[in-house]
Amino acid sequence: MDVKEYERWMAMARRTLGSAEADAARGDYNWACFKAHQAAEFALEALLYGVGRPAGGRSSTHLAAEVGRLAAVGEDILELCRLLDKFYIPTRYVDAWSEGAPYEYFSRSDAEAAVKAARSIIGFVEEIWRSIGGGRV
Repeated sequence: MDVKEYERWMAMARRTLGSAEADAARGDYNWACFKAHQAAEFALEALLYGVGRPAGGRSSTHLAAEVGRLAAVGEDILELCRLLDKFYIPTRYVDAWSEGAPYEYFSRSDAEAAVKAARSIIGFVEEIWRSIGGGRV
Protein backbone atom coordinates (compact mmCIF):
# COMPACT_ATOMS: atom_id res chain seq x y z
CA MET A 1 0.00 0.00 0.00
CA ASP A 2 1.22 3.44 -0.87
CA VAL A 3 -0.46 5.56 1.79
CA LYS A 4 1.46 8.67 0.83
CA GLU A 5 0.36 8.50 -2.81
CA TYR A 6 -3.25 7.84 -1.79
CA GLU A 7 -3.21 10.83 0.56
CA ARG A 8 -1.63 13.06 -2.08
CA TRP A 9 -4.36 12.29 -4.62
CA MET A 10 -7.15 12.46 -2.03
CA ALA A 11 -5.95 15.87 -0.86
CA MET A 12 -6.32 17.05 -4.44
CA ALA A 13 -9.76 15.43 -4.73
CA ARG A 14 -11.00 17.20 -1.59
CA ARG A 15 -9.51 20.54 -2.58
CA THR A 16 -11.03 20.29 -6.05
CA LEU A 17 -14.42 19.43 -4.55
CA GLY A 18 -14.15 22.55 -2.39
CA SER A 19 -13.39 24.60 -5.48
CA ALA A 20 -16.41 23.08 -7.25
CA GLU A 21 -18.60 24.04 -4.29
CA ALA A 22 -17.27 27.61 -4.40
CA ASP A 23 -17.90 27.83 -8.15
CA ALA A 24 -21.47 26.58 -7.66
CA ALA A 25 -22.10 29.15 -4.93
CA ARG A 26 -20.73 31.89 -7.21
CA GLY A 27 -22.91 30.84 -10.14
CA ASP A 28 -20.09 29.41 -12.23
CA TYR A 29 -22.08 26.24 -12.84
CA ASN A 30 -20.12 24.89 -15.79
CA TRP A 31 -16.89 25.06 -13.80
CA ALA A 32 -18.56 23.49 -10.77
CA CYS A 33 -19.65 20.56 -12.95
CA PHE A 34 -16.20 20.14 -14.49
CA LYS A 35 -14.40 20.35 -11.15
CA ALA A 36 -16.82 17.87 -9.59
CA HIS A 37 -15.83 15.45 -12.34
CA GLN A 38 -12.17 16.13 -11.61
CA ALA A 39 -12.65 15.60 -7.87
CA ALA A 40 -14.25 12.20 -8.44
CA GLU A 41 -11.56 11.25 -10.94
CA PHE A 42 -8.80 12.20 -8.48
CA ALA A 43 -10.44 10.16 -5.71
CA LEU A 44 -10.72 7.05 -7.87
CA GLU A 45 -7.13 7.52 -9.00
CA ALA A 46 -6.07 7.91 -5.36
CA LEU A 47 -7.41 4.48 -4.54
CA LEU A 48 -5.82 2.86 -7.57
CA TYR A 49 -2.44 4.50 -7.01
CA GLY A 50 -2.71 3.70 -3.31
CA VAL A 51 -2.90 -0.01 -4.05
CA GLY A 52 -0.20 0.14 -6.70
CA ARG A 53 -2.39 -0.09 -9.78
CA PRO A 54 -1.94 2.20 -12.76
CA ALA A 55 -4.73 4.72 -13.10
CA GLY A 56 -5.00 6.04 -16.62
CA GLY A 57 -7.72 7.80 -18.53
CA ARG A 58 -10.20 10.54 -17.78
CA SER A 59 -13.39 8.53 -17.53
CA SER A 60 -14.65 8.15 -13.98
CA THR A 61 -16.78 5.25 -15.20
CA HIS A 62 -13.74 3.37 -16.46
CA LEU A 63 -11.75 4.18 -13.32
CA ALA A 64 -14.65 2.88 -11.21
CA ALA A 65 -14.65 -0.32 -13.26
CA GLU A 66 -10.96 -0.72 -12.45
CA VAL A 67 -11.76 -0.15 -8.76
CA GLY A 68 -14.30 -2.95 -9.20
CA ARG A 69 -11.37 -5.36 -9.37
CA LEU A 70 -10.62 -4.45 -5.74
CA ALA A 71 -14.08 -4.08 -4.25
CA ALA A 72 -17.73 -4.13 -5.22
CA VAL A 73 -18.80 -1.02 -7.10
CA GLY A 74 -22.56 -0.64 -7.06
CA GLU A 75 -24.72 0.55 -9.91
CA ASP A 76 -25.40 3.71 -7.90
CA ILE A 77 -21.71 4.67 -8.00
CA LEU A 78 -21.45 3.81 -11.69
CA GLU A 79 -24.48 6.01 -12.41
CA LEU A 80 -22.83 8.91 -10.58
CA CYS A 81 -19.66 8.36 -12.60
CA ARG A 82 -21.63 8.34 -15.86
CA LEU A 83 -23.29 11.59 -14.86
CA LEU A 84 -19.96 13.25 -14.13
CA ASP A 85 -18.31 11.95 -17.30
CA LYS A 86 -20.86 13.95 -19.30
CA PHE A 87 -19.36 17.13 -17.85
CA TYR A 88 -15.77 16.54 -18.94
CA ILE A 89 -15.76 18.27 -22.35
CA PRO A 90 -18.85 20.47 -22.83
CA THR A 91 -18.33 22.41 -19.60
CA ARG A 92 -15.08 23.88 -20.92
CA TYR A 93 -15.02 24.10 -24.69
CA VAL A 94 -16.96 26.70 -26.65
CA ASP A 95 -16.81 24.54 -29.76
CA ALA A 96 -18.70 21.79 -27.96
CA TRP A 97 -21.77 23.91 -28.63
CA SER A 98 -23.15 25.19 -31.93
CA GLU A 99 -23.95 28.55 -30.35
CA GLY A 100 -23.13 30.40 -27.16
CA ALA A 101 -20.59 29.39 -24.55
CA PRO A 102 -20.46 26.65 -21.91
CA TYR A 103 -21.55 28.89 -19.04
CA GLU A 104 -24.89 29.40 -20.79
CA TYR A 105 -25.75 25.70 -20.78
CA PHE A 106 -25.30 24.64 -17.16
CA SER A 107 -27.64 25.35 -14.27
CA ARG A 108 -27.60 25.43 -10.51
CA SER A 109 -29.29 22.02 -10.45
CA ASP A 110 -26.56 20.61 -12.74
CA ALA A 111 -23.89 21.94 -10.39
CA GLU A 112 -25.67 20.67 -7.28
CA ALA A 113 -26.06 17.20 -8.79
CA ALA A 114 -22.42 17.14 -9.88
CA VAL A 115 -21.09 18.24 -6.49
CA LYS A 116 -23.31 15.73 -4.71
CA ALA A 117 -22.11 12.96 -7.04
CA ALA A 118 -18.46 13.82 -6.47
CA ARG A 119 -18.98 13.93 -2.70
CA SER A 120 -20.58 10.47 -2.82
CA ILE A 121 -17.74 9.03 -4.89
CA ILE A 122 -15.12 10.49 -2.55
CA GLY A 123 -16.95 8.95 0.41
CA PHE A 124 -17.13 5.62 -1.42
CA VAL A 125 -13.38 5.67 -2.07
CA GLU A 126 -12.65 6.54 1.57
CA GLU A 127 -14.78 3.58 2.70
CA ILE A 128 -12.92 1.16 0.45
CA TRP A 129 -9.56 2.52 1.55
CA ARG A 130 -10.46 1.96 5.20
CA SER A 131 -11.87 -1.50 4.49
CA ILE A 132 -8.67 -2.69 2.83
CA GLY A 133 -6.55 -1.38 5.67
CA GLY A 134 -5.17 1.62 3.83
CA GLY A 135 -5.58 3.88 6.82
CA ARG A 136 -2.95 1.95 8.73
CA VAL A 137 0.60 3.21 8.47
